[in-house]
Amino acid sequence: MKIHFIAIGGSAMHNLAIALKLKGFSISGSDDIIRDPSKSRLAKHGLLPESEGWFPKKINKDLDAIVLGMHAKKNNLELLEAQKNGLKIYSYPEFIFEMSKDKLRVVIGGSHGKTSITSMILHVLKIQNIETDFMVGAQLSGFDVMVKLSEKSKFIILEGDEYLSSVIDPRPKFHLYKPNFAVISGIAWDHINVFKTFEDYCNQFRTFINTIEDNGILVYNLNDIHLSKIVKSIKRKIKLIPYSMIENQIIW
Repeated sequence: MKIHFIAIGGSAMHNLAIALKLKGFSISGSDDIIRDPSKSRLAKHGLLPESEGWFPKKINKDLDAIVLGMHAKKNNLELLEAQKNGLKIYSYPEFIFEMSKDKLRVVIGGSHGKTSITSMILHVLKIQNIETDFMVGAQLSGFDVMVKLSEKSKFIILEGDEYLSSVIDPRPKFHLYKPNFAVISGIAWDHINVFKTFEDYCNQFRTFINTIEDNGILVYNLNDIHLSKIVKSIKRKIKLIPYSMIENQIIW
């Protein structure tokens, strides 16, 4: 497949671009600002654009898809050209789901702690020599890439961010993953530039729970009163596993 990344320099976007190149895809990309560590890592894998900026000539009908990053605006010249040519345009999380829709998906959500929880799971799996696909939003010690997509692994660990997917897709990222197994660490009002009220912010987690596949599993923090209230209101065919933090111990 030939994939072009609009805003390839993003922390998540450049990791996905590298993962797809390692998977054997033909990757190109653009961005008007690319800083380290993205710049060095893209250069290492031969993916650093020759010049910074937006170049509509890079967009043609030979491309199989566009992956659009949050950094790009609605009037981005490459985005407009892609829309003009009728190309398939994915947001970052939408493309991650497309690559993992046949896998068992484990999604870690929560206002705080999701990166830490995801990284702990990945380190345990690594120590146990269990191969897994994954996506995490921060550079982790002991891992060369922060996105891994393979044919071999039957499941994938995903950090579920509640921020918006792209300028043309205002859905929170974690609404797109449709988990078989979900974890929510807790709710504390965040991204107030997008979610103007605490109620609106909480509703994003309600929607996330409703995207869990039938007969899936939700592990959630019982000590979080807002989260517990939402979970009690959900009428779904999912298994609920609460945990509680008491004197720095986790009680299942």
